Amino acid sequence: MSIELQREIAKRRTFAIISHPDAGKTTLTEKLLLYGGAIQMAGTVKAKRSKKFATSDWMEIEKQRGISVTSSVMNFPYGGFEINLIDTPGHQDFSEDTYRTLTAVDSALMLIDAANGVETQTKKLFEVCALRKTPVMAFVNKMDREGRDPFELMDEIEKVLGIGCFAVTWPIGMGPSFRGVYHRISNQLLIFEKDADRARPVPLKGLALDSPEVVAELGEEATRQLLAEIELLTGAGGDFDRQAYMEGRLAPLFFGSAVNNFGVQTLLEALIEIAPAPLPRVAVERKVDANEPKFTAFIFKVQANMDPSHRDRVAFMRICSGRYERNMKAFHVRLGREMRLGRPTQFMAQDRSLVDEAFAGDIVGIHDPGVFKIGDSLSEGESLVYTGVPVFAPEHFCRVVLRDPLKSKQLSKGLDQLSEEGAVQVFRPSHSNDQYLGVVGPLQFEVVVYRILAEYGVQVRFESLPYSVARWISSTKADVLDRFISANSQQVCFDQHDHPTILVDEPWRLRLLEERNPDITFSATSEGPGKLR
Repeated sequence: MSIELQREIAKRRTFAIISHPDAGKTTLTEKLLLYGGAIQMAGTVKAKRSKKFATSDWMEIEKQRGISVTSSVMNFPYGGFEINLIDTPGHQDFSEDTYRTLTAVDSALMLIDAANGVETQTKKLFEVCALRKTPVMAFVNKMDREGRDPFELMDEIEKVLGIGCFAVTWPIGMGPSFRGVYHRISNQLLIFEKDADRARPVPLKGLALDSPEVVAELGEEATRQLLAEIELLTGAGGDFDRQAYMEGRLAPLFFGSAVNNFGVQTLLEALIEIAPAPLPRVAVERKVDANEPKFTAFIFKVQANMDPSHRDRVAFMRICSGRYERNMKAFHVRLGREMRLGRPTQFMAQDRSLVDEAFAGDIVGIHDPGVFKIGDSLSEGESLVYTGVPVFAPEHFCRVVLRDPLKSKQLSKGLDQLSEEGAVQVFRPSHSNDQYLGVVGPLQFEVVVYRILAEYGVQVRFESLPYSVARWISSTKADVLDRFISANSQQVCFDQHDHPTILVDEPWRLRLLEERNPDITFSATSEGPGKLR
């Protein structure tokens, strides 16, 4: 392969930000974009009239509710590198979108609220990273407010998440007495000054932490406390082990305040220096190295109506190897045919720009004429199926009731598109012509009602159903599966890919069905149009 291709791929950094709601994730995303020069002014999540909205929240409902309900993809350059950043929904009701997104990145940035520590959703998302051995970096946010002791936070991360920590930066005070951080690797103080655009660096070359220069900067008490804490940290562990980080066993830890721009630039520089360039990807057939010259990619997200005036559909592909060129032809593995990948775009939330080329590690949106599904693989001819893009069994169900029967065609189109992008799962009961919707979290129903009305002009209401568990069913014996479907026809539905699915109201009923039907496989996840597991 050419040196130029290798150099371009080495410049890519692709990561997702994960956190519990309200830890400051969208604010941090905005500040990273600001430092990358991608935006001129950072937005607020709940903007006042005089302010702009967060760039990463592009749906109208996101702006109204002040939450992220879908993953946003953003590309920007920084320091000679190309950054692909994905802002994921923090709310647990949209966790399915987040889980899929994590399959498309090489590392994750875990955001932790200094006052609340490791919260429920952070733990769940970290477990997905741990399962995939995704390298994780941690940023403790809101240090300008009163929070928990930094040592206590480190201890909680290590015990609750089961991962070691190495504090790259260490806070000097907190709340009203927050003065900044000490950077342990570069040996410099980064001084916090409210309303400043960035931290004021104070290099300490040849200076001890208890030198008169440091005392003059911080004061005697803060200096004495910092010195004691750094000695404790140094005594507890050695140098930073990048290999342990790459293997998902160690999290580099940073402290700061995203809303005040403090610590964000340090974090961005660490992402470039420490986080991995594009990593190899596992396909059913073999492992694919990012530096292979031939283009391969997979679709991890489909989004309809990003531009409502054009009723467009965009498929987001993660390029896994080689180089992509505008309007090139690629082999669609599931369909078994070549197709032209048109209108390649990179994003700043809903703002887009056409690209002429992209490389392994990049995330590119391509025009979807209705042929892409989540999990689809693309290549330059090789039959290569990338694994691990999951669809999760829903836990909440409702029946769709159309208010205007004349709009059934628009409703079907809307539900088809929303199901293909993974916003909702649509089931057809085997015993009626009804349409059931299934979601992982109930807030998704609110988003679906809103989007069907806003994007397709259709008013619907939902009637809740008594089910709480869904399982995809399969068997190596076709006659056994047919008999099971016939015997349980009132509970069996077919999903958007025509996979038979059974819905039950209580987990104990599912256990009973599993015990009584040993030849039937009940799957809690599937990988889209293809296999169940």
